[in-house]
Formats: sequence, structure tokens, C-alpha cells
Amino acid sequence: MTAAARIPAMANVHSHAFQRDLRGVAERPAPAAHARDDFWTWRTEMFAAAARLDPDRMRTVARAVYAEMRAAGYGVVGEFHYVHHQADGTPYAEPNAMAHAVAEAAAEVGIAIVLLPAAYHRNGWDGADRPPVDGQRRFCDRDPETFLARVDALRTWAAGRPGVDVGVAAHSVRAVGPEWLEAIAAYADDHRLPRHVHAHEQRLEIEECRAEHGCTPIGLLAQTGFLGPRTSVIHGIHVDAADVELMAGSNSIVVSCPTTEGSLGDGWFPAMAYREAGVRIAIGSDSQVRVDPFEEVRELETGARRERQLRFGLLSGAPDGDLWDELVENGRASLGLEGEPTELGIDLDHPQIRGVPREDLARAVATCATAAIVSAPAG
Repeated sequence: MTAAARIPAMANVHSHAFQRDLRGVAERPAPAAHARDDFWTWRTEMFAAAARLDPDRMRTVARAVYAEMRAAGYGVVGEFHYVHHQADGTPYAEPNAMAHAVAEAAAEVGIAIVLLPAAYHRNGWDGADRPPVDGQRRFCDRDPETFLARVDALRTWAAGRPGVDVGVAAHSVRAVGPEWLEAIAAYADDHRLPRHVHAHEQRLEIEECRAEHGCTPIGLLAQTGFLGPRTSVIHGIHVDAADVELMAGSNSIVVSCPTTEGSLGDGWFPAMAYREAGVRIAIGSDSQVRVDPFEEVRELETGARRERQLRFGLLSGAPDGDLWDELVENGRASLGLEGEPTELGIDLDHPQIRGVPREDLARAVATCATAAIVSAPAG
């Protein structure tokens, strides 16, 4: 008889379901005309993938990746959703058709979802707001009121659907200005919703924010009231001590997506700097280059060890050495979820963890395992 154990299912705090379509495709070299192959050349491929979507295709790709997530050990997914409209920017007859598609896909495969509709308005700033390019128009709304009205409607639609919750997001400080951040923060406060935002993933974003606002993106988030205990900053890689202090002082959460950040060459996530400041950390699968929470946790831990060139990283500060459980707790807080997480079964006879002493199982889960040890998905 196979020996088994139960552990809490991981919270996937940051997902872009449609980016599963970029597997392999996004690894092609950039055209020779580009001086370098980086995040911005990858983004061109991402825009192309987004352009091919309609609600049926969105449902199909989301169903596929959510099934992978559930089988791999995730119990809930936070879908950072910004493909809102038709390709030319015209709203669908049902303005939330694309969000409905991803939520319905999650329900079909049996994974809980927190929809995080993301505000998007511009293509950055260069002395003035840059208008969206072709690939971005379907992401954009004309003003915060229009965006938040759609969020209201989505919350009403989700209210009668078990396993579907709704928060709110700003795509980034490149995509929206301060008035948007203030409006979204106020809306989230009024309705006690989790709020998410990409920040500090790329150095160019920081340079542009300093030029426009005289501060870093995290500094701008603090000034506009966006930071707080229900706030999650996605990536948070290129930060200084003042940024980390703002995150800690506001009790915000930082979300690392190690396999995506490695794939895109974003840089090293400063896990130990956040740990020492008391900033909570959660994880996400982001671009779906890999869907395996065990791999995300292991990369997070080994990255922390490389950061300090020490034998132990985050694991040393996790209660009872259970980094997995800590990330589950922080992830659920990031998504505004209360109550106990669902559990999944793991196979103690799998070669990856066979023979590990029970007192060391949590440490092995965080450092030695992959999704192959999952014997019974959550739910």
C-alpha cells in the first residue's frame, strides 16, 4: 500500500493564463534588428498571443493551464487579468466576457479562482502619456470610472458562483498614472478587496517612474495610498533599502514568480532583504513557462541562498522549517482568502522523497520535490 501524507494546497498568487500559448514560441531569438533580446522583445510576442484571443480561445487556454495547476498542487489561482476587450479596443457586448471565460474555465477543472481585473490606460510616459500601441488597445480603458464600473459588474456576477472571488489590480505605474492608483486604492479600501500591481520588474520602469514622478514605483504606490496590508506588489526585484522599508512599514506582500523571472532574465529576487525586513512573500506561476509550485518554492529558496552565499535562505526562518506552509498562508492573505486551505495528497514512496524522515518532510517538500509527488489534487 502506498504511503501518503496531506499538505496544504499552494496558492498561485499571480497568473496570466493566456501566456501558456507562449511556451517555446517566446524562446525564439529576437529579429536581428534588435540590439538585445530581453523583456521588451518578449513583450512583442506576448502582444501577438493576446491578439489571437477571443472568449472561446481564452476559455480553452485557461482550462488547459488551470488543469495543470490543480494536478501540480495548486488549490487556488489569482488571475491577473488585463485582456479585457476586442482586439481594436472595442468592448464586447458583455464587457466582462473575457473574465467570465477564465472564471468558467477554473470552475470546469475544479480550482478556486480570484479574478484580479487590471487597469491599463497607456503605454508609459515620455514627457506625456504615450498612447497604447496596437497590441495594447484591448487592455485599455479610457478612465478609472469606466474600469471600476466593470469591476463592480464582475463582482456582482461572481457573487453567486462558489469558488469565484474578485479583487482589483493596476497593471503597473507605466500603464496607469497616479489618479488611477488613488482611485483603485480607494475602491479597494471601500470594499475591503485585495489589490495587486506589477512593480520593480525592469530597470527601465524605474527610470521612467523617476523621470515622471521623482520617485521609484514603490515610492509612488506609497504616495497614492496603494500600499497596505491587502496590497501585493508583483516581482519587486530591483529595489533599494528605502523601497523595502516602505513595503515593510505598510505590511504589503511581495510576490515572486521565480521560473518566469528566470525565463525573462528579470534579475535576482532579493528574498533575504525582504525576510530581514519582515515583508511577507508569496509565489505565482505568472507566464506559465512552468506550472509546478514545488519548483517555484525550490527556486525561491536556492535564490535566497545564492543571495547571501549561505547554506540556508528563507527556510531557516520559516516556522518549523515549513517554507511551503508559510508561502501558502501568505498567498491566501494576498488573495484576500480566509479559512483553512484545501489539502492535497503527496506520495511518500515517490523516489524524490522516499525514505525522508517525517520530521524532515517539510524541508524536503521545499527543496527536493516536484509536482510528480502529488498523488491527489486539492478539492
